[in-house]
Amino acid sequence: MAFPMFSKKPEDVLTAAEKEQIVNAIRQAESQTSGEIRVYMESHNKYVDPVDRAAEIFYKLKMEQTAERNAVLLYIALKDRQMAIFGDEGIYSRTGKAYWDNLVKEILQHFNKKNFAAGISEYVQKIGAGLHHHFPYDRETDHNELPDDIAFGN
Repeated sequence: MAFPMFSKKPEDVLTAAEKEQIVNAIRQAESQTSGEIRVYMESHNKYVDPVDRAAEIFYKLKMEQTAERNAVLLYIALKDRQMAIFGDEGIYSRTGKAYWDNLVKEILQHFNKKNFAAGISEYVQKIGAGLHHHFPYDRETDHNELPDDIAFGN
């Protein structure tokens, strides 16, 4: 069975409106937390383990440089149908692995229905809610430390 959407470049899988939907979800989620959220999409994961690739991208994007070490990367490899989440040390020390594993299972349900934009947007909102609990937004001190746009690889 062929999946024509997986033969497209990562940036062409989503429409302009869907990209805007995801960026708006990032902005809305970050408006409730001092945490930072990024989405990275590429066609193929050259590694076996998507978490290893997510970690590489996390550091390539310099996401570990946030003041509170509270950045989260949502990594998606389209052709390989892989997804991973990678959060900085400040997050994992407070939330635990089970929290992220459950969210990954939820978003995969959207992906299996080919509802990528809605799945990513919902997941970003849930990440923001989780971050809000441990890293609430402070109007006096918080500023946007990382870009809100979607990053695309090859």
